[in-house]
Amino acid sequence: MEERLKDYERTIVRKHSFWSPKYKEDFHTSLSKTVFIPIVEKTILKLGWDIVYKDEKSIEAKRKEKSLGIERWTEAITITFNHGNVEVKSESLGNEMWDNGRNSKRVKLFIHAFLDTQNEFDRQALNDLEKETEAKNNWDDYIIPDQLPEPNASRKKNFSIVLIGGLIISLLLGLVIAEISIHGIYFIGVFEVLVGISLAYSLKYLIKWSNFTEIKKMEYLLMGMVFLTYFSNQYFQFEIILLENDLERISFFEFLKIRLEEGLTIKTLNTGWIGLIISWIVQLVLTYYVAFLRLLSIIATYQLEKIPVEVLDFCNYHFIKGKSEQEVRNELSKKGWTIIENQNEVFEAVGAIYGKMELGRLK
Repeated sequence: MEERLKDYERTIVRKHSFWSPKYKEDFHTSLSKTVFIPIVEKTILKLGWDIVYKDEKSIEAKRKEKSLGIERWTEAITITFNHGNVEVKSESLGNEMWDNGRNSKRVKLFIHAFLDTQNEFDRQALNDLEKETEAKNNWDDYIIPDQLPEPNASRKKNFSIVLIGGLIISLLLGLVIAEISIHGIYFIGVFEVLVGISLAYSLKYLIKWSNFTEIKKMEYLLMGMVFLTYFSNQYFQFEIILLENDLERISFFEFLKIRLEEGLTIKTLNTGWIGLIISWIVQLVLTYYVAFLRLLSIIATYQLEKIPVEVLDFCNYHFIKGKSEQEVRNELSKKGWTIIENQNEVFEAVGAIYGKMELGRLK
């Protein structure tokens, strides 16, 4: 952030917000819709925020903060234009119940920086910016290439690889969790996140080996993997306890019955079988949520890696010019992308661009 903006930020009088902390303010501008967004972009660049989404009337950004060597987004700021009326809203990210006035600081700082940026443009500069923006939005400066990079050899999608690999990974993770639960310390919440990350990271390589990216099937597979991981964890705990303590053999379901009767003890508080059931549900939901979000990002990244940027630009240009999917397929065929599977991968990659954008918008 520029030093003069930091100086102004220190003078802002905060307004505190509680529960689901957020803050918003409105102001009016004489700018046209066309030049509003690029000036907002310049403002956000000055402030050092990350732009995660934009369209013709709004733009969303997130502010990043470094704490204990780890960077994380702290606030999401949305700026919306409606016939000259501008709404600036900041929302806290995470689970905090009190924002200590940070959201009001973001909003007031943005408005000050925006007006400062706006004043850098005289009438002629605004006219030039409007023409430049319209040309950029319409891809007027794009030059259609004579040829495109050749497509990679088409690979068959093999779901059996991710299915078998997913089952093996789930069982291995179940064994590891069982060992930690019995011989180590199990931190509720931390391990669920780590398991989710591990599942997604493992699937990353299975996806590359199998070339399988169908999200719906991967979603069902992930559900099964999460369930199998924790179910096998209980079974492996059962086997380890019997093996290490030389106990009389009982059935696995009798073991689960004993677990339920003992319940879940947190420090000195026994929450009973209800607490144990709730903890299992939290395990499943939290692990799946963490793994699924990472899996979506992994699939989108892989889909984009397979397609050259020149091909994506070529398709986006024709879509912006109003051509249908079939017409874009015809254009791809003229440039050597004749195989249907290769064309499908191009459209998957185009969708992945917007998919990653939506992931970035999550609060």
